[in-house]
Amino acid sequence: MTGRRSDIDVRLITEAEIPDWLRALNTGFLRTPDVSDREIADCRSYIVPSRTLGTFDAHRCVATFRSFPQELTAVGGTPVPADAITNVTVTATHRRRGLLTRMMAQELAAAKERGDVVATLIAAEYPIYGRYGFGPATWTTKWTVDVPRAGLDPRWSGPEDGGRIDLVDSEDVRKIGPELHERLRRIQPGAVNRTERWWQVSTGALRVDRVAWTEPFHAVYRGADGTVEGLVTYVCDNHWGDAKQPLDTAKVKDLIAVTPAAERALWRHLCSIDWITQVKSGRRAPDDLLPLFLPDPRAARITTQADFLWVRILDVVRALEARTYEGAGSLVLEIVDRDGLTGGRLRLEAAADGASCTPTTQSADLTLEVGELAALWLGDESAVRLAALGRVQEERAGAARVADALLRTSRRPWCPDMF
Repeated sequence: MTGRRSDIDVRLITEAEIPDWLRALNTGFLRTPDVSDREIADCRSYIVPSRTLGTFDAHRCVATFRSFPQELTAVGGTPVPADAITNVTVTATHRRRGLLTRMMAQELAAAKERGDVVATLIAAEYPIYGRYGFGPATWTTKWTVDVPRAGLDPRWSGPEDGGRIDLVDSEDVRKIGPELHERLRRIQPGAVNRTERWWQVSTGALRVDRVAWTEPFHAVYRGADGTVEGLVTYVCDNHWGDAKQPLDTAKVKDLIAVTPAAERALWRHLCSIDWITQVKSGRRAPDDLLPLFLPDPRAARITTQADFLWVRILDVVRALEARTYEGAGSLVLEIVDRDGLTGGRLRLEAAADGASCTPTTQSADLTLEVGELAALWLGDESAVRLAALGRVQEERAGAARVADALLRTSRRPWCPDMF
């Protein structure tokens, strides 16, 4: 009978199967399932069949799964090779048959074989990916700023630090944006690289089906020496109240700043535009400086606070040795990986000039699953908190505090990008 597990084939797709795969993808994301010739042609330009899985039942694609190479910035600025997972769907008629488990197992084994240190994804739903060894490694926050309440000087006309703000067009952004983003991700744990296609799509040079395009505004901040230190992309609506009062909103699509001065100036610019009474921040780090830039931080209301980037560690030794640490110390970690991709008992020796992670037979200080290590790896989560929740086992009294002293960072990690 069609639909039994033995009849369902999980495999890499062929070039000819891309249209059927796209229909399944659209169905899984509850979009109209039809696909246009333009959409097919666009997907063929970036989908790599050797990294694209489909699940087929009687020649119909009923589940999708895709990955691509990525670099993820570890604490301290070192980029590590990552297996970025995206386009994961299972059609409603084929739920609860283990299809995602089969696709995930195949992909993670391939990523391990390729030598990737971690796998990454943006989880649409929280409960799904923990069972595959992923942990929430960064969080995201969105604010809505009530500009009239913020207490800002309405006479502001530009930065007071000798810098300046200029509007630029999309062509300028394609020239200055990539280098500026590279500077950001060298200092921002949790950031990922952006491809040329990312810049083409985000500036409208490449139009994508199903995504309505509104030409945005772009503003750059240049320091006193003329160096570009910040870039914001935003769109504005056109809304007026009954009393003929402007009630427009500026929505930030992307804001890159490599100095606090640039960040401050760009937020100030957004809040100073005539007719703008609300600024929507877009996705920011939970400890973003935005609210405290305002004379009245309560004018910035949190509208979203949620987990964002999930990480699956594929090589514990390389992951722990790639990052820097807040202090010096040692820990013996018992890392449990139920899928057998990594883990074991390892001794971490951390210092300002580097770290080593080696197998050991010493007694463990902490026992934890690989997903919990992923939540700690970028410095966001607390081992003390996880121990209180029963998700980390403290084998030696005080070991969780030692872990926090080594692993936690003074600023929270942040991933600006959806993928």
